[in-house]
Amino acid sequence: MAAGKTVLQRKLLPALDFMLHDWLKVSDLTSRQRFEEHSRETFDELMSAASDVAADRFEPAYRISDEQEPYAVDGGVVTPQETHLAFQAYRDLGILAASHDADFGGMQLPRTVDLATRVIFGASGHNLAPFLLTDANASLLLEHGTEMQKRVFAVPELEFRWTGTMCLSESQAGSSLADITTVARGDGEDYATDSLGPRYRLTGNKMWISAAEHDLTENIIHLVLAKIVREDGTVDPSTKGISLFIVPKVLVDEDSRLLERNDVTLVSLNHKLGHHGTPNTALAFGDGTHTPRGAGGAIGYLVGEAGDGLRQMFHMMNAARIEIGLAAASLGMAGYATALDYAKDRRQGRPRTQGAKNPSRPQVPIIEHADVKRMLLAQKAYAEGGTALALYAARLLDDQMTGTPAQAERASMLLDILTPVVKSWPSEWCLESNSLAIQVLGGAGYTRDWPVEMYWRDQRLNMIHEGTHGIQGLDLLGRKVRVDGGAHLDALGLEIRSTVGAAERAGMKAEAAALARAWDQLLDATERAWATEDPSEALANATPYLQGFGHVVAAWIHLDLAVAAAGSDHSEAPGRTAAMKYFFAYELPRIGAWFDVAARREPLCRDVLPEHL
Repeated sequence: MAAGKTVLQRKLLPALDFMLHDWLKVSDLTSRQRFEEHSRETFDELMSAASDVAADRFEPAYRISDEQEPYAVDGGVVTPQETHLAFQAYRDLGILAASHDADFGGMQLPRTVDLATRVIFGASGHNLAPFLLTDANASLLLEHGTEMQKRVFAVPELEFRWTGTMCLSESQAGSSLADITTVARGDGEDYATDSLGPRYRLTGNKMWISAAEHDLTENIIHLVLAKIVREDGTVDPSTKGISLFIVPKVLVDEDSRLLERNDVTLVSLNHKLGHHGTPNTALAFGDGTHTPRGAGGAIGYLVGEAGDGLRQMFHMMNAARIEIGLAAASLGMAGYATALDYAKDRRQGRPRTQGAKNPSRPQVPIIEHADVKRMLLAQKAYAEGGTALALYAARLLDDQMTGTPAQAERASMLLDILTPVVKSWPSEWCLESNSLAIQVLGGAGYTRDWPVEMYWRDQRLNMIHEGTHGIQGLDLLGRKVRVDGGAHLDALGLEIRSTVGAAERAGMKAEAAALARAWDQLLDATERAWATEDPSEALANATPYLQGFGHVVAAWIHLDLAVAAAGSDHSEAPGRTAAMKYFFAYELPRIGAWFDVAARREPLCRDVLPEHL
């Protein structure tokens, strides 16, 4: 590896290399027609190039973007020059469209490798380029849009000439999307025949929109949920009345040429604990600030069928949930790399061995102390385990798209049940990882002289992004484990039992037995939670159930990684075994308390009176 690599890149690249090649065997994908132009060499070259750009442009700009927050001027938002340089470097690298079809400017790169590059940029400066939402926005249009919408809106996004957003929440609705009040009305008698899609005028307000206003690109494409007003002036009050609209900041023609400003207005910037580098906004649609085509109302183009908006948006949200988990793991990796490097250099204290308290003996690096090793092992298990979990999901996405019918079906079932875990587990435990990074640095970690406090602040949002823990728990226990009579849960069980068998053959009998017992606990808790078939009883402890479920999945991932390490001479192999042993010794035993309250349908949190809180 190049001597000039930064501390962070020296930690990231070997870990990702092991996961991609020794564990996930991504080079095997090149035998499939979609990926036949690639090889291990092209994968490695791309990872190295991404690392260079991240080190040169993203790492230096990250702290600057945190300290020099975007600010509003004359209805626009100004970002630091360093953010512009990082954004331009990422755009010049040309990898936003990497996993997409060549017909749309893509490289047809495996999603697994594509998301591995996101780990690098996520750890180096996640808020400097809105690649997650822009890619998800374009992907939704490629899946549900017309050919014209794909060419006019998605292609410029994939070129990163434009960026994209998702506009769901409203101040009075939050996650309760049935309660949104943004409405759409047909724009003129010819509204249904516009070449860009049925044309509507939208009015309403949206909140918590990342990168909805900035000065990085000439246009921003908003995907907006709204309800179409019926002839009698009413709207469907349920989620079945929600439709999805393309609402560009600047209207364009059929050749993607800019025309005039749409009636989309910045109301305010939200000032958050972290993620300072990403403008987070409240927008008004159709407040009359602008008058496109001589009238008020934001012009939007219907995507697909009316009333199908929520289903379409979940295509974007599910992809985003995997990437939120990946982003959380990336920040965990950044904190871990800093803490590990600090612990190797910082000298304090002496080993607690006989005669070691002699003050004449030199102090030792703090990495020699057992409790510091404990904190570093925990960070390693959380951050690298979370990264591996998200990349495993990416590998499933590749199988879903390019595998045999049997592989695609297996991948779809596993993605369905694992997505809540992929989103939530790294978000919770990599926050703990970032907290431990601060602890390793001690008082220094609590200052802005070191980046670990920034990582923690930025990390805290991931537990809220794209559905809170409570929502993910309700989804998992309320629906995912029961789909098709538990078929998706059974599919996961087959994978876990396979790893148990492989671990036994590799000599890891104790861990194999522990994982088998943990899976049985999970199944028992699932069955007992639903014993009465009363959702109010079963779901009162959905979040503890999710925590236990997530730890079982993480234990499986770590054991599977250790099995791969047992047959590998990779430099990362010994660390994989150490992280697995830590997780089984210190983390997996926690699941009993979480599963117990779910299994006995503990009523306290459901029944406690508000006046007693």
